[in-house]
Amino acid sequence: MTEKTKILVIGGTGNWGKSVVEASVRAGHPTFALVRESTLSDPIKAKLMETFSTSGVTLLLGDLFNHESLVKAIKQVDVVISTVGHAQLADQVNIVAAIKEAGNIKKFFPSEFGNDVDRTHGIEPVESLYKAKSNIRRAVEAEGIPYTYASVCFSADWFLPSLLQHGATTPPRDQVIIPGDGNVKAVFNKEDDACTYVLRSVDDLRTLNKILYLRPQSNTCTCNELVSMWEKKIGKTLKKTYVPEEQILKNIQESPYPENVRWALEHSIFVKGDQTNFEIEPSFGVEASELYPDVKYTTVDEYLNQFV
Repeated sequence: MTEKTKILVIGGTGNWGKSVVEASVRAGHPTFALVRESTLSDPIKAKLMETFSTSGVTLLLGDLFNHESLVKAIKQVDVVISTVGHAQLADQVNIVAAIKEAGNIKKFFPSEFGNDVDRTHGIEPVESLYKAKSNIRRAVEAEGIPYTYASVCFSADWFLPSLLQHGATTPPRDQVIIPGDGNVKAVFNKEDDACTYVLRSVDDLRTLNKILYLRPQSNTCTCNELVSMWEKKIGKTLKKTYVPEEQILKNIQESPYPENVRWALEHSIFVKGDQTNFEIEPSFGVEASELYPDVKYTTVDEYLNQFV
C-alpha cells in the first residue's frame, strides 16, 4: 500500500481548523497540528489538544513568528493546510517563506474557506480581508509553491441556524429580513462536508494549482428560495422585509464591528452575487462535488430540518 500523505494543519484551534484536523484524521492521513506553547497553557485549548492527541494527531511545537520551528515542522509533512484567522492572514507570508526553505511540500492550502477572493466586489471592511487573502495567493505563486485554493462559499453552520437574521440563534417564525431583492444565488455548505472535499483534493492532480470550488446544486439557492424552503417546513408564510442596496451601504457605514462586516459580506454575496456570478473555467478552477460525486453532503433542505 502507498503511504498516506502527511498533513500539517496550522491554526487548528479555530472553527475551520478543528474541522480540517478531524477531516484529515477521518481520511486516514497522518495528521500534525502546529501548536504554540501558550496554547498548551490555555485550559480550553489544551483540552482540544488532548482530544487531538487521543485521535492520533501529532502535536508539533511551533509558531508563525518562529521561522526555525516552522521549517522544522514543515519538513516532517507533505502538505500544509493553513486555517489561521483574519488577524493572521498577512502573517502567512511566514509560512510561504518556511515552505520555500523546506523545499519538500507537495501542496499548500492557504487560509481561505470562503469566497474566491480574486473574483469579488467587496467593499470595506471585507475588502481588506479579501485583499489579504489575495496577497497571499500572489506570494505563493511568486515562489512557485504548488497550491490549491479552497473556495467553499458560506458556512451553513454560521448562517443557516438564524436563516441570515442578524443577532438571531434560531430561524424566524413570523417575519424575515432579506438582503437585496432575494433573487441572487449563494452557496451554503456544512463545514464538515467542505473539509471532507478539501481533504479529498489533497492528492488529486486535477486540483493542483487550481481553485477548488464547492458549489453543489442542492446547496446553491437564493434568499427567497431559502425562505420558501423554511416556510414549507413550518407550514407558515413569513412577513418579508427587503433591504435595498442603498440601505445596506448605509448599514455598513453606521454599524459597529462586527455588524458592519456582516452587512459588507451580505452586500458582496446577495447584491453583487460574488459566489455565483461567474463560470468556473477549467483554466483556473474545478468544482468539488463534480470531482467527487461519491461524497454524501448535507443539503440545505436537510440542514434546515433540525430547526423545525
